[in-house]
Amino acid sequence: DPWQPALLRAVHQVANAGERSNCPVGVCGEAASDPALAAVLIGLGVTSLSCNVSTIQDVAQAITSLTYVEMRDAALAALKASNAAEAKLLARKHLHKLASLGL
Repeated sequence: DPWQPALLRAVHQVANAGERSNCPVGVCGEAASDPALAAVLIGLGVTSLSCNVSTIQDVAQAITSLTYVEMRDAALAALKASNAAEAKLLARKHLHKLASLGL
């Protein structure tokens, strides 16, 4: 499950290292195709996403409807979770705009 807090912490560490070394950090596949998780990944410091063509519109709509601060706050909340379900729940509390978009 890409919402596992340990995985999110690892992504955060890699993104921080990428930022320190001026190296882009990208995520592709299922994780980048989930609009809420894509927002969390950006909040963790990921600089590029590659997602399934069928999800591009939803992901784009999600990330353009949110501020970076909202995405960062969602990411930081997810990092505090003890399991994947809790990470998703905590993140979604900061991503309430997505519900109004049907995402």
